[in-house]
Amino acid sequence: MPKKPKSLRDLANPERELTHTIDGRGEGSRSSFEVINPSTAAPFARCPDASMDQLDRAVAAARAAFTEWSRRSFAERRRFLHKFAARVRDYADELATVITREQGKPLSNAAREIAGTAHSLEAMSNIKIKDQVLRNDGKNRITLQYRPLGVIGAITPWNVPVGLASHKIAQGLLAGNTMVLKPSPYTPLATLLLGELSRDILPPGVFNVLAGGNEIGQRLSEHPGIDKISFTGSVATGKRVMASASGTLKRVTLELGGNDPAILLDDADFDAMTPKIFGAAFANCGQVCMAIKRLYVPAQRYDQVCDSLANLAKNYRVGDGFEPDVQMGPLQNKMQYDKVLDVLEDTKRQPGVRILAGGHTLNQPGYFLAPTIVADIGDDARLVTEEQFGPILPVLKYTDVDDAVSRANDTRMGLCASVWTNDVEKGAAIAARLEAGTVWVNHHLGSEPDVPFGGFKESGLGREHGVMGVQSYMEPQVINVPVAATP
Repeated sequence: MPKKPKSLRDLANPERELTHTIDGRGEGSRSSFEVINPSTAAPFARCPDASMDQLDRAVAAARAAFTEWSRRSFAERRRFLHKFAARVRDYADELATVITREQGKPLSNAAREIAGTAHSLEAMSNIKIKDQVLRNDGKNRITLQYRPLGVIGAITPWNVPVGLASHKIAQGLLAGNTMVLKPSPYTPLATLLLGELSRDILPPGVFNVLAGGNEIGQRLSEHPGIDKISFTGSVATGKRVMASASGTLKRVTLELGGNDPAILLDDADFDAMTPKIFGAAFANCGQVCMAIKRLYVPAQRYDQVCDSLANLAKNYRVGDGFEPDVQMGPLQNKMQYDKVLDVLEDTKRQPGVRILAGGHTLNQPGYFLAPTIVADIGDDARLVTEEQFGPILPVLKYTDVDDAVSRANDTRMGLCASVWTNDVEKGAAIAARLEAGTVWVNHHLGSEPDVPFGGFKESGLGREHGVMGVQSYMEPQVINVPVAATP
């Protein structure tokens, strides 16, 4: 195994000086901000806070690098991305350690995120984009081809900071664009390290990483030198990004939140499926856009499912992500912690509601909330109508499948959903009635590099992944050429 470069040793040291990546070089800032460990609610590192001048220079560097990068073949760009993936694998342990410190998820989950990051960089860069002949009738040859847009502004969230960044990097760069990426200020460190790892692999200016707050994000969305914004985050912030981008009619892809329902049918294998449903609801402390947020259960099996879920919640190990055998860490930040607690208090005030497990914080530092199962709650409660994005699952009773489908669709969101049954054909038929961008039968969670992903309604705009995803980072162009007449 090759030795790691001296300049990159001790990558996970919280006292190590961190820098932005601008035009292939590391650069600090005059100001900085604290990064909080959510398992202790205390700061553990400082992060450079990019200035507007640094953002302008990063955009200029990306613009300058675009011409040469876009002229390279798909095969050449693919080789660069494969080298980047290999570098990420070389530093998987260090990156996972940083993610657990800043995001809070168990170390084993952080390791899976890094493995997924490397896989995405490779697999998404293997996607083939081909010209399409629309007509060749002896008079005209009309071809639809795709060309890169220019400079991509990417804004990534705090729940899966490096994994979700890798999707944008792979698709945007494969398509021939250059990029300026801004991570969430709650989890900027691993992404800054990703930029550092790229410096001697990708040509200068192709991939720039800047850390900063909301002002930098807004300026990135407005910037006249940015041709497309790819944003993953909340619905409210996505609307602000879209408004900011409208001034220059930037192309926009928004992957936003979801109030994702799951429907258990009465013929399901409840003993086998309930643990899978629990896992899909409480993954990453419930902080996954596609996680199960509402569960609809037939009335005749309601108590059985509620008891099973409550038992799983009571035995779920919650704690610091570095502790052995921990299954769930804390909520990632104080703002989200307070929001989830506010929803929980509203839930407790609902008439007739039962808290079957959890419903309380842990008696220790950090933003910890016990996994919570809620029964007998009305459809109009905030826990049902809003995306809680935390470890609380409402279990709702139904007597008619058509009613369950109608209630599942009664939301302004439409990211993901699932149907659970022993009859997969019936499950597929019901899945087709659900208003969501992705609907699974007998499983829930996960995205694949070659399968388009995105939401209906206010859960987003456009699609990521697959051919459709890469093409969203490109502009379609029609080439119409007359065919010379045969003499």
